Amino acid sequence: MLTSLQNPLVKAIRRLHQGKFRRAQGQLLLEGTHLVQEALAVGYPLQTACYTEAWAQRYPALMATLVGQVQRAELVSEGVLQAIATTQHPDGVVVVAPRRPNTVDVPIAGVGLAIATLQDPGNLGTIIRTAVAAEAGGLWLSADSVAPDHPKVLRASAGQWFRLPLVVTEDLPPLVTGWRQQGVQLVATNPRASLNYWAIDFNQPTIILLGNEGAGLPAPLQQAATVEVSIPMHPAVESLNAAISAALLLYEAKRQRQQRKLEK
Repeated sequence: MLTSLQNPLVKAIRRLHQGKFRRAQGQLLLEGTHLVQEALAVGYPLQTACYTEAWAQRYPALMATLVGQVQRAELVSEGVLQAIATTQHPDGVVVVAPRRPNTVDVPIAGVGLAIATLQDPGNLGTIIRTAVAAEAGGLWLSADSVAPDHPKVLRASAGQWFRLPLVVTEDLPPLVTGWRQQGVQLVATNPRASLNYWAIDFNQPTIILLGNEGAGLPAPLQQAATVEVSIPMHPAVESLNAAISAALLLYEAKRQRQQRKLEK
């Protein structure tokens, strides 16, 4: 059992709390039983697993599966587990895994999302979870947004992070312009738009454009949109956060696509 916080492995994992070390090492942290279960379910490669004796006793079958899949497995003390986790109350397991390679060729099929300068990891994780639930085709994220493998993003995605094609791009506007030239419908929200979001046709290749929590969508992307829609709200409510807006549009798209199937 590893009990010392001075152990080289413990020190190396603690450094992964910082984004610059995750990028430098090409690694990320999976914390908690549910994330580990989801990673195993999709066959995601795993490098090092650290777990407590209490966790192994609670999940003997999962522990055996995990140990059989990782390159290195270590039983650690509760104190060590607390030190290597980024959460205040970890449930007993932390796994180091390689960062997901950046997907570069995701086809535009159905409905996808392009997000610029999003900063809140909880928002991004929720958007990822919702996108998978609504069967979105992919997500394109500007490089100046929160890192998609931030521990809070992973947790907020409830493990669905593994299932959504995700592209991080240094230059989102030219990509969006290219989609426009290809005839892809580009949907941006605008509280002054006269068209409600349920009034447009999502039964065509569509990308929903979303922006920063405070500043909204950058002007170049707003101008690139082929259609602007509003989300009807009470006059006292100024705006909705990005995750809620994404959910509303994604599920309207899902509703329309299902209706089209029933009509066929």
